[in-house]
Amino acid sequence: MMKRMLLVLALALSTASAADNATQAKKPEAASTALYQVQDNNKVDAKTLMGWKTWRALACERCHGAEQEGLVGPPLVESLKTLSKEDFHTVIMNGRAEKGMPPFNTSPMVKDNWEGLYAYLKGRSDGKIAPGRLTAIGQP
Repeated sequence: MMKRMLLVLALALSTASAADNATQAKKPEAASTALYQVQDNNKVDAKTLMGWKTWRALACERCHGAEQEGLVGPPLVESLKTLSKEDFHTVIMNGRAEKGMPPFNTSPMVKDNWEGLYAYLKGRSDGKIAPGRLTAIGQP
């Protein structure tokens, strides 16, 4: 009976240890798959930088404000606190004609960079990315 209890205990500890190891192994992966990377508030990863460039090229600030604070369009620094990536994609591609948001589903730049644009706006919403000019991580 005692042998069986020890065997069960050893098995339980082994299983728990394996689960802990699996959790530890996933932590670096989770960090490497973050939505965006930012240093010094204005240096970002390449995908996020392309998102910012898309924002600038499309002149989104005309409606959403230079700091995404909202003008005739909603304040994206607030909207992105609750808007899912999927809903963002739907809105940017299909627009919201009733609210004055045009569709961008024919724009190659948006099609290629919508995830970077989402990452940029999410970083702004999270307060991690400062308003203004961005550069790539590793550049002065």
